Amino acid sequence: MKKPDLEDYLQEGIYGSRETNPGERRKFLGTLRERILLALTNGQVMQEEGFEELEKEMSRWPKATLLLNGEISYRFLSPLKDLADKHNIHHTTISNQETETEYGAVLTLDYAVEKEEIHYHPPVEQEEAPERKSFLKRWFGI
Repeated sequence: MKKPDLEDYLQEGIYGSRETNPGERRKFLGTLRERILLALTNGQVMQEEGFEELEKEMSRWPKATLLLNGEISYRFLSPLKDLADKHNIHHTTISNQETETEYGAVLTLDYAVEKEEIHYHPPVEQEEAPERKSFLKRWFGI
């Protein structure tokens, strides 16, 4: 790794310190994907979907932090804040009007967990298939 020179110090002074994966951080409310335990979209937060799963993760990971999208109305975020307070989870509202994100709530840690699936998917209800009659039963009306 090269030593910082005068140009590096000037660039940092003008533009601020360099940030790793700025696009990923904007997308996930300021954190990296590898640190996320569960992410809920704006629509899921407004429809109160995935709150049970979020509560399970909060009880499993007491050192987690809940990041909330400040662009969502307070009335939708209030139940999440109450849930975080119930489990003594620190929560922060992120308001960045320069970028838009599809995520309304992100439960994250300070270190990488590399969880394969971070999105909440509602359970799919399966319809029972009608009983299929054999050819003979259909033919003879049995």
